[in-house]
Amino acid sequence: MRLTVNGRNYDVDAAPDTALLYVLRNDLQLNGPKYGCGLGECGACAVLIDGVAARACVIPIEGCVGRNIVTLEGLGSREHPDPVQDAFIREQAAQCGYCLNGMIITTKALLARNPHPSEHEVLEALRYNLCRCGAHIEIVRAAMRAAGHALEARD
Repeated sequence: MRLTVNGRNYDVDAAPDTALLYVLRNDLQLNGPKYGCGLGECGACAVLIDGVAARACVIPIEGCVGRNIVTLEGLGSREHPDPVQDAFIREQAAQCGYCLNGMIITTKALLARNPHPSEHEVLEALRYNLCRCGAHIEIVRAAMRAAGHALEARD
């Protein structure tokens, strides 16, 4: 099967029902998406599929053929981070960093469909991404900064 990931085509030799997460991590060495719950509930494995945040641990690769998949690695680089990544760095919105992939991917998807969300809309979008460290305030500030609300984010 051929998958398009971060703008590159990959021929993948795996069973059609293999979870996308396993192919990304094990075959393509893309470690941004994390294995969290394996049930699609925590958000650590989130990727963008055709611009929509999706849980890679529960999506079979056969459903991804012909679609555009973007992982955390495909958003930006260390030298040139995506604006969402930059906002998370500036707000120091991580402790252990395990949930960060899902938070950034979900924020990116939110801003694609709503470039100027309210804080309530940010909270609503992120509510299904679990963070056990308690970095929620910084994460919301980072999402608000990415949306162009830097002054509000600092209050």
